[in-house]
Amino acid sequence: MTKTPSAPVLSRHALNRATLDRQLLLRRTRMSAAAALTHLVGLQAQNVKPPYYALAARLDGFVPEELSDLMSGRAAVRAVTMRSTVHTLTADDLLTLRPLTQAAIDRELRAFRKGLGGVDLDRLAAVARAYVEDEPRTPAQLRAELARHWPDADPQSLGIAARARLPLVQVTPRGLWRRSGRVALTTAEHWLGRPLVAAPAPDAVVERYLAAFGPASVQDMQAWAGVTRLRDAFERLRPRLRTFRDENGVELFDLPDAPRPDPETPAPPRFLPEFDNLLLSHADRSRVVPAEYKARTWKSNQAFCAFLVDGFLAGVWRLDETDSDTVAVVVEAFGTLTETQRADVEDEAVRTARVLAPGASSYDVRFGAVIDG
Repeated sequence: MTKTPSAPVLSRHALNRATLDRQLLLRRTRMSAAAALTHLVGLQAQNVKPPYYALAARLDGFVPEELSDLMSGRAAVRAVTMRSTVHTLTADDLLTLRPLTQAAIDRELRAFRKGLGGVDLDRLAAVARAYVEDEPRTPAQLRAELARHWPDADPQSLGIAARARLPLVQVTPRGLWRRSGRVALTTAEHWLGRPLVAAPAPDAVVERYLAAFGPASVQDMQAWAGVTRLRDAFERLRPRLRTFRDENGVELFDLPDAPRPDPETPAPPRFLPEFDNLLLSHADRSRVVPAEYKARTWKSNQAFCAFLVDGFLAGVWRLDETDSDTVAVVVEAFGTLTETQRADVEDEAVRTARVLAPGASSYDVRFGAVIDG
């Protein structure tokens, strides 16, 4: 009997370098913002600035106005998709990915069903659709309108139900660079003038996920999407995928021709936004987040921008624009940086500040107290 050869093992550093390469973080790429949004399958966008920060870290020659123009032209939108959180993604991807991630959004709604006693969700969807398609409405306005129809229901639950049952998008100027406004909602169909597609088989999205985040396990993709029961899709694709194991023996899948650089490939510092998908899109985050730094980019409900050194999470940072002449990048490392690392971090911080605040007279990098615990 022929013994099936065991799958090759990928070390943590090998996974790190492969993921950084897919994420356009091993070297900056000459790519349009639209192409990057497509390749990365959207960008986490719970706040306005993160998508701009994310592209500044990844693209050579990026200017924030490029993404703003995509949003103004309705080629890109802000909407709830993966993990039932707001992402900035292309209009084409929204129309495909929203149906795919509906199960995760429905799961969130179930947590609010107690406040929806007696509410007909089909009627709620119809009422909400007519209201936001008449003109974009703020979440508060939408809750108030729904509460007028269901005065005994919990207003917050009514708002969550509308978000779950309808593909709502945040219309511009929300999300525009340096011009953002308050959240106002309408439906994707009304904003884009096109219907959502039928929920696709996840196979094509599996391949796109691997292109942007692989090599990865079934559980990794489920963590990224917030959707379960993806094993069948991976099994259908198995004949044309490569398989590996991580150091813990977990099976990993990958596209056969995807880049898997040498684990010793240099990885320059990179400054990422809060909630960057690099840090949230695997069930096992150790390929980027050292165990001792897990959950260190959050404090209570506040998330901090994070930076990488040698490919791994190394600290937090913020852009300080309070001085009209000098823009400062404030850097706080979780551990001690070597002299060379500190110099490289400083260079990357200045480069980042020049992209995000090009009109400043000067740029400064301030190293805060090292965070040890």
